[in-house]
Amino acid sequence: MGSATRSALQSARSALAASSGVDLAAGEQLLAAARTIGSSPQLLSALSNPSADAAGTKALVATVFAELGGAARALVEVVASSRWSSGDDLLAGLEELGIRAIAATAKSSGDIEAELFEFGRAVTSDAELELAIGSKRDSAAGKLSLVQSLLGGSASAQTVAIAGHLVQQPRGRRIGELVRSAAAIVADTAGKGVATVTVARPLSATQLSAVTASIARRYGREHVVNQVVDPALVGGVRVQVGDEVIDGSIASRLADMKLQLAG
Repeated sequence: MGSATRSALQSARSALAASSGVDLAAGEQLLAAARTIGSSPQLLSALSNPSADAAGTKALVATVFAELGGAARALVEVVASSRWSSGDDLLAGLEELGIRAIAATAKSSGDIEAELFEFGRAVTSDAELELAIGSKRDSAAGKLSLVQSLLGGSASAQTVAIAGHLVQQPRGRRIGELVRSAAAIVADTAGKGVATVTVARPLSATQLSAVTASIARRYGREHVVNQVVDPALVGGVRVQVGDEVIDGSIASRLADMKLQLAG
């Protein structure tokens, strides 16, 4: 992430925190604005041009996004008026803002994160479903309809809104990466991180509590823990937080032993 993007992202987050009247609809409008910008190379180029006139940028946002609510339009203006390292960074920043706005409207961000995790796992475990959602040939409307049929009635409106956006504008990312990124933003909105704990058999409540506490001590803040059961591990625990993997599984130790013997 370039220095320009870091600064722009911080400004966007601060603007969101200071904004009043940001509700679920406003969050959805921010995501819709990201899709509008992402679908138009000309608009993206105009809004991400670092030498663009501030007054001109403001007028362009007012014209293109006249139908947005006041809170959402003001935040789009903040994003468009900032300097980003690239157009894709601008889209990512606006997407993050929308997800944070939506997550803040939920009673528990942990529920959204858990629902996103289950959605991602359901899709990646079904090759045909993953292909349908990830296909570049299928329409955005078709993908949205598929998400709504999968989540409607079982997931919160916040989760449906976030997942629906992700499949409509993946920006070159596969569903697993999409869900992990969104879940991390949702958790961070509540001041938490996300950890995936893979075990050979389900942890007891006591074991899960101990693992959760250990992760919190290591990383300095509470983490939402997603548990994955994989009998192939044989025993032990594998923990992933972001890009860091702590592999204490028996399967990993056996593999290391085989490599040592082979060497």
